[in-house]
Amino acid sequence: MDFASDNASGLSEVVLAALIAASRGSAPAYGADALTQRAETLLGELFGCETRSFLVTTGTAANALALAALTPPWGAIFCHEDAHITEDECGAPEMFSAGAKLVGVAGEQGKLTPQTLESELQRYVPGLVKQTQPAAVSISQATECGTLYRRAEIAAIGKFAHNRGMSLHMDGARFANALASLGGSAADITWRAGVDVLSFGATKNGTLACEAVVFFDLAKAEHFAFRRKRAGQTLSKGRFLGAQMVAYLENAHWLALATHANAMAERLSKGLAGLSDVAIAWPTEINEVFAIVPSAADRALKAAGARYHDWSARCLPAPVAAGEDKVLVRLVTSFASEAGDIDRVIEIVRSAR
Repeated sequence: MDFASDNASGLSEVVLAALIAASRGSAPAYGADALTQRAETLLGELFGCETRSFLVTTGTAANALALAALTPPWGAIFCHEDAHITEDECGAPEMFSAGAKLVGVAGEQGKLTPQTLESELQRYVPGLVKQTQPAAVSISQATECGTLYRRAEIAAIGKFAHNRGMSLHMDGARFANALASLGGSAADITWRAGVDVLSFGATKNGTLACEAVVFFDLAKAEHFAFRRKRAGQTLSKGRFLGAQMVAYLENAHWLALATHANAMAERLSKGLAGLSDVAIAWPTEINEVFAIVPSAADRALKAAGARYHDWSARCLPAPVAAGEDKVLVRLVTSFASEAGDIDRVIEIVRSAR
């Protein structure tokens, strides 16, 4: 019963088969192969516009290099205070941007708004040499709380950023889960809403190690090939990245994987919500369930071998509190989650006293 992260799951069988097939024979090195070119074409078709796409191996590399392309070393990047780029990437965005500053902004359920951004930006005086200068806004889709930005929300942030001379980056580590939940087109919640560059995740959703940096503002991609190489992210056997991304995208496989993960989370959320002593912290929108459970249930789950993370109560909306002898936990499902494990978790919580 592993609900610690969707990174804990293995590979989609479709992706695994593609990797095995790609290992036969030879192909040009350093991304000059047909599979990489096919992957780049598919990404452009997915978003329905001209893009520049670059494959990398990790989400940290995708985020850090994308942000480095958007900001000078003296720039400030505004993100949610719990965003992955500021909490979980060991300073990589700062290092690859040669020193840009990450500015955490508070917001309920992991979200930024133009209002919260405006409040923070008032502290930054344009042209004041002793201060870093606003350069970019980064939002996560889905957020660290598993909540989703609707198109109107993204468009409002995009308009805010562009009106102030900043770029908009989207960390899409769980972009597949977000789109599977929201429906509609990938274009509507990215470039049509003002996103300049997207870190397009695949590793959490069935690939081995494959992400893409997708530029909608093509000018920002001008020197990115050099950034990627300098960061050690230009693989000599790049066809194995291309093979993963092609298998992931073709026949909407990526959305099928994410749809299953979301359905398993919904099953878990509904089951837990039906218990009198459990509360779901906010609506479950993707493959992450945030539940306030009794401490006895927390102990029982861990004793039974369940893996998951406790979560900071500062994310809770103002009217909601964990309460005495309760704990806020995050349970993450994946494309490989099984209904039997979901039902077992629900039964353990029900039986714990």
